[in-house]
Amino acid sequence: MLAETSYNYPLLDILWTMLEFFILFMFIWLMIMVFSDIFRSHDMGGGAKALWVIFVIILPPIGILVYLIARGGSMHERAVQQAEAQQKAFDNYVKQTAGTPGSSAADQLAKLADLQKQGVITDAEFEAQKAKLLS
Repeated sequence: MLAETSYNYPLLDILWTMLEFFILFMFIWLMIMVFSDIFRSHDMGGGAKALWVIFVIILPPIGILVYLIARGGSMHERAVQQAEAQQKAFDNYVKQTAGTPGSSAADQLAKLADLQKQGVITDAEFEAQKAKLLS
């Protein structure tokens, strides 16, 4: 009974279908990367961005290829700049939110007073640092 059932989807068709899905996935990924790079780019004005978007939407394969040829070399640089900016913003946020132990103005004033008592800094230096902390 099992031998009577026919198999109408040969192995090469399965491989071809997998290749088509892979190409479709790569195409969608390239579209996302090109659009994110268009809008990330600070060296283009709004009109140039609009023209690139229209070109990529109307003629997707040609638009993507032309964009990669024309501006592909600097895509990585813009991605790195954005990642560095995000990391810097995150670091600043963490510093502001968490704060480092002993970094409050009162703690720093206490340390300055101790240094003044020990004779490491003069009264004038203490007053200058105090004014800087309180401003």
